[in-house]
Amino acid sequence: MAAKPKIAPVSRDGIAELDELEAVFAALAHEQRRQILLALHLRGGRVRAGDIAARFACSWPTTTRHLKVLEAAGLVRVETEGRERFYSLASDVLGRIVGGWLGHFDLERAAPKRAARGR
Repeated sequence: MAAKPKIAPVSRDGIAELDELEAVFAALAHEQRRQILLALHLRGGRVRAGDIAARFACSWPTTTRHLKVLEAAGLVRVETEGRERFYSLASDVLGRIVGGWLGHFDLERAAPKRAARGR
């Protein structure tokens, strides 16, 4: 009988990375949240929560829930000044998580490897 290949256990860091990846993609799964991120990016800075809510045709509680999901995923940063909450895009997190995941599918880098295997 052939020996089964050993599979290395997933490290705590690996599990944390997978959890972070899942949280980010779950946050990005909703159209409204993707549009909030795009609005933050295009406005180029801090945006008041009320201004974000005014841009979209949904209720304030719905907008608040979307913002909390984005915050929990680390995709937005929140600053409080008095009673106002200001949101900004955490583009470093977005780039690291989504860009890193997309890097697995980099066709330009994978093409030479496929060509070498095909020979």
